[in-house]
Amino acid sequence: MDVHAALARWHEVAENGSKPDDLEAIMREDAVFHSPVVHTPQEGRAIVVAYLSAASQTLGNDSFRYVREVVSGDTAVLEFMTEMDGILVNGIDMIAFDEEGLIKDFKVMVRPLKAVNKVWEMMAAQLEAQKA
Repeated sequence: MDVHAALARWHEVAENGSKPDDLEAIMREDAVFHSPVVHTPQEGRAIVVAYLSAASQTLGNDSFRYVREVVSGDTAVLEFMTEMDGILVNGIDMIAFDEEGLIKDFKVMVRPLKAVNKVWEMMAAQLEAQKA
């Protein structure tokens, strides 16, 4: 598995709006998502796709940009910056890929506390809107 090729697929999906069908195509069936605001890991492709597409709608505004990448083994750590309602959000996406280049684990960490609270507020609203 070429982690750089898998990461390039992630960037392509993210740059195209993280559409659910595109996310499903790069995600393992048993993928796990670790949210900065939900205590328990979210398991399974459907829930991971729901969280990542909601994140795209909330975090992925015009100010979103990746500012650093570190790749080691099967894992990529991507630092990002964005602004949400006037609050500067700094965070990382930690993505682990399987031997086929599919995402098996996706962890998001966010700082500072004001940003965590804003992400929680906006993600909750987006996930609720997806259910409707």
